[in-house]
Amino acid sequence: MASSTYEVRGMTCEHCVRAVTSEVESLPGVTGVDVDLGTGRVVVTSDAPLDDAAMRAAVDEAGYELVP
Repeated sequence: MASSTYEVRGMTCEHCVRAVTSEVESLPGVTGVDVDLGTGRVVVTSDAPLDDAAMRAAVDEAGYELVP
């Protein structure tokens, strides 16, 4: 089991949280997503470490920006 923390820019409401959660949950191996709207932090648990490019693509697809 792996856990990674990311910062996502541009989320302002619960709809944003649901959009990011939905896209990240669709990544292979993801077992959990916890989004903190106040801080912009997204904690992802997965079977193995996530590919950063895949995570960035999922956040982009949701309409937000992954902070480097």
